Amino acid sequence: MAQASPSHFSSFLLILLIFALSLGQQTTAGHGLSIKEATIDDLQLAFKHNKLTSRQLVQFYLGEISKLNPFLKGVIEVNPDALYLADKADYERKTKAPSVSLSKLHGIPILVKDNIATKDKLNTTAGSYALLGSVVPRDAGVVTKLRKAGAIILGKASLSEWVYGRSNETPPGWSGRGGQGVNPYNFNATPSGSSSGSAISAAANLAAVTLGTETDGSILSPSSWNSVVGIKPTIGLTSRAGVGPVSPRQDTVGPIARTVSDAAYVLDVIAGIDSSDLATIEASRYIPKGGYAQFLRPDGLRGKRIGIVRALFNFGGDASLARTFEQHFNTLRKRGAVLVDNLEIAHFDEIYYNSSSESIALAAEFKIYLNTYLKNLVASPVRSLADVIAFNNKNSKLEKVKEYGQGRLLEAEATNGIGNAEKAALVNLAKLSKNGFEKLVTKKRLDAVVAPSAAVSTLLAIAGSPGVVVPAGYTKDGVPFGISFGGLRGSEPKLIEIAYGFEQATKIRKPPSLKKLQDLEPHFIGVLKQMGVLL
Repeated sequence: MAQASPSHFSSFLLILLIFALSLGQQTTAGHGLSIKEATIDDLQLAFKHNKLTSRQLVQFYLGEISKLNPFLKGVIEVNPDALYLADKADYERKTKAPSVSLSKLHGIPILVKDNIATKDKLNTTAGSYALLGSVVPRDAGVVTKLRKAGAIILGKASLSEWVYGRSNETPPGWSGRGGQGVNPYNFNATPSGSSSGSAISAAANLAAVTLGTETDGSILSPSSWNSVVGIKPTIGLTSRAGVGPVSPRQDTVGPIARTVSDAAYVLDVIAGIDSSDLATIEASRYIPKGGYAQFLRPDGLRGKRIGIVRALFNFGGDASLARTFEQHFNTLRKRGAVLVDNLEIAHFDEIYYNSSSESIALAAEFKIYLNTYLKNLVASPVRSLADVIAFNNKNSKLEKVKEYGQGRLLEAEATNGIGNAEKAALVNLAKLSKNGFEKLVTKKRLDAVVAPSAAVSTLLAIAGSPGVVVPAGYTKDGVPFGISFGGLRGSEPKLIEIAYGFEQATKIRKPPSLKKLQDLEPHFIGVLKQMGVLL
């Protein structure tokens, strides 16, 4: 491994020092209100009683991003119009409320993943320099709904480049534009991906709530690793129009937040029909009258039938983790859930270990749908996957092609539409899902299957089914892990009841202390003085 130059090393130390010095600063605004860890309900109550304005809230988050993001790299770009939008929200609240009922997200700053299009001054690049300066035709469908609800688009969250479609060697949370995202709980732990920045930013209080996308695990996994709540919605429940794609068969857009209630409020806003995504028409039948927030019930676990597939609980001999989840099972039982244990999913090993069907299908679909997305941009330096690969080769230092390669891009480019191999893979995936997860849940009359972290994600991905992950604990090294619940298509109401019931029974989440940097602060000052960086 090449050694860093002294200038690079001193720059890194400066970032760490600034970060450490910032940790003790105020996390309040307005009338002494603590914004750190504040929920949407907290913020709306503060708005109502004139203890906080949207401008103050945006200023707080911009300040946190300025201080923490040089190290955490959870945000790829901030919206230069964020304060203008905050002022607009404050004016609307003053002139319209209480005569007009405002959305729960009105005046709330939200970060959206950098593959979600915004027709404003922000770039939409999927983390790649190849799309820097490209112009999207319109807001993504979910962004249109957010704006209509009065939410403030604070900026773009970083991600694994091309939603982890670049190569197997690319570290989770890395992109050319965004750099390497850092897990705020343990700097040596993975932030996971591909919605890494969305999870990092929600965890570290860089925004009130965030949006991520998932093809297989990209909301559930980073949410688990960063101790936040993630909802992976049923395919088509939220619009994918204007979102950099992998596969419409598996792609979905969902909220990442610090609480189940905040995630449910976001889902209420972004779910629904979008004429630009026909799948939303069929999936709209799943949306309950009155929305999802009504299922935030403290007794939501009562009577729920939850299945345990022991093959999902592979802890590699970690007895502590195994004990923790047994304790969580007892909590579920005490809160009234009926646990159906020792279940088996047909062809489990094929789904998780022996089948290449998912990767075969996704490689071909990625090329098809990315090419369509790129061609539909108003302006772009690249118009096809082949152009992206060529750009990376031409700008190999910028995109670190020597270090990370672009194997997945090359694999996708080598495909030629949906041929016999791809058709066979798609048929196999449908069969595995129907005879596996879907059959199990139906036959055993389950409301959900429980799993550690995001272990259930592949089952949900190939079924087009929803999942929710909630903080479940921390290892001895402070690394977070979650507990996830997945069900059949349209089962979000039950999953929210289960997740909220578990969250309220355990209240495990805690904000990252970032104490390690505080402890190192005197050492950094001494080192920088010796190097002549500080006088």
